Amino acid sequence: MTLYFTREHEWISVEDGVATVGITDYAQAQLGDIVFVEVPPAGTAVEKGKEAAVVESVKAASDVYAPVSGTVAEANGALEADPSLVNTAPEGEGWFFRLTLADPAELDGLLDEAAYKAFVAGL
Repeated sequence: MTLYFTREHEWISVEDGVATVGITDYAQAQLGDIVFVEVPPAGTAVEKGKEAAVVESVKAASDVYAPVSGTVAEANGALEADPSLVNTAPEGEGWFFRLTLADPAELDGLLDEAAYKAFVAGL
């Protein structure tokens, strides 16, 4: 499993051509208590850099962008019943959706963990 990050604070882990996407611990901390998450249903085609999900907190509502293009294979239905999973396990059980990669080469433009940590440290 390889882990990537975006400058928009999404993470993506890739295993056997399937990517799992969520927001980073930094992002959830900035948002505060998450009260609602809207994730794309299975079968939705998402495009790199375009809106894919919405997260609402007590502070604000924010779009979540697709870090790569692909087709949603599975949405995390647990978030509907318990959006706070994003706060308690943003890079675990609080994942948003899984997708089948349309173009694995798009992963090349993402940050690795060290580069993302350096990016966040500079904010």
